[in-house]
Amino acid sequence: MLALLIAFFSQLLIISNGISTSQFFLQQINSENKYLTKEEHWFNQTLDHFSPYDHRTFGQRYYEFLDHFRIPDGPIFLKICGESACSGIPNDYLSVLAKKFGASVVSLEHRYYGKSTPFKSLTTGNLKYLSSKQALFDLAAFRNFYQESLNVKLNRSNIENPWFFFGTSYSGALSAWFRLKFPHLTCGSLASSAVVQAVYSFSEFDKQVGESAGPECKTTLQEITKLVEARLASNPKDVKSLFGADELRNDGDFLYFVADAAVTAFQYGSPDKLCIPLLEAKKSGADLVNAYATYVKDYYVKTFGVSVKTYNQENLKNTVVNGDTSDRLWWFQVCTEVAYFQVAPMNDSIRSSKVDTRYHLDLCRNVFGAGIYPDVDATNLYYGGTKIAGSKIVFTNGSQDPWRHASKQTSSPELPSYIISCHNCGHGTDMRGCPQSPLVPEGDAKNCSSPDAVRRVREKIVEHIDLWLSQCQVSDV
Repeated sequence: MLALLIAFFSQLLIISNGISTSQFFLQQINSENKYLTKEEHWFNQTLDHFSPYDHRTFGQRYYEFLDHFRIPDGPIFLKICGESACSGIPNDYLSVLAKKFGASVVSLEHRYYGKSTPFKSLTTGNLKYLSSKQALFDLAAFRNFYQESLNVKLNRSNIENPWFFFGTSYSGALSAWFRLKFPHLTCGSLASSAVVQAVYSFSEFDKQVGESAGPECKTTLQEITKLVEARLASNPKDVKSLFGADELRNDGDFLYFVADAAVTAFQYGSPDKLCIPLLEAKKSGADLVNAYATYVKDYYVKTFGVSVKTYNQENLKNTVVNGDTSDRLWWFQVCTEVAYFQVAPMNDSIRSSKVDTRYHLDLCRNVFGAGIYPDVDATNLYYGGTKIAGSKIVFTNGSQDPWRHASKQTSSPELPSYIISCHNCGHGTDMRGCPQSPLVPEGDAKNCSSPDAVRRVREKIVEHIDLWLSQCQVSDV
């Protein structure tokens, strides 16, 4: 029987959209690095799921990883790709879960992002099909396509494997929303750092940055903001040059860049890389703006890999499809559906007060044209926001992550929610470990300040997946 399964599994790998046994060994090599697989597959996706007469399609990229799949009735874990190009299936904690549950892992690139673009130009008119609603139908159509393909390979019909959906951040929201809108297509969902609440003026974001920084670092960051604002008023060219941001001619863009650089340290689990050198500079009487500029250039840009042009509205106007279109695409979703405008609070703000709601609305109009603004009320009406009324969705958030204030943080039996509390527990800690970026293989939590805090929440996740999969066994349809 074992020999038969091995032979069958080898055959499945060979016929699976052209994947060969040699590619199977490449997957094993990749599993030791950043990705479980980078082998691309393609699916013809419907462009407009809401039109009865528009039958246009586009090629949507996806990935599959079968090493741990328990044939024929193992679960299928769908990892949702979010607001960036999807280059493969990352080797994060999902790989541990797949091995534990005998699951195959598939991952679908979000429409418009990466190589899954329907058009040759990203004009505002061509972006009309870019929305979370269309993306959810993409997932449903792909899920059924993949299940049918698997049934053909297994020489069976009308059989459903148990499915479970996973996502982090925006894709975490998609994971929750998918279970809400298509409960018959997944046994449950993990919504990691899931931003399910569209927020117009998101002042809680900046407040959490201050709490995560702690009193000393927060005060120092506030002092730096005031000093930067003063230099910007007296000599804008020099201060922008100091930060390597000469191209940001719009002062609002520059101040947004300056604020975001600090956010990243807390959001992605590296607070000490920011606060320790700043506090040392403060105590020694060194120039605080110079110290912060060094952090921005050496860590935020050089190490973390953020490009200054991400903040340049002139760059966001670029409609050419090339290898770097995610910024324009995500801002379109921000400007039409979810906002998440990270504005300065009325009092005790870290970021400049010039980064306000008007700045964001002007950006939306400048980049995409008149009449483009986020219909936050409609988004929350459609999905429920933090009052989402689904079931079998587990929410997780890191204590230091400012995005958690757009997530569901109250728990109930059908919608359990957990906060992972530690000094460097941020965005997607349950899946990524610490720091949350760059990727830690298998989401290893050993570098979290409290690995036990991560372990306890992961144990809960496993319990929920195990229970919900058991209630959703392979069945005839």
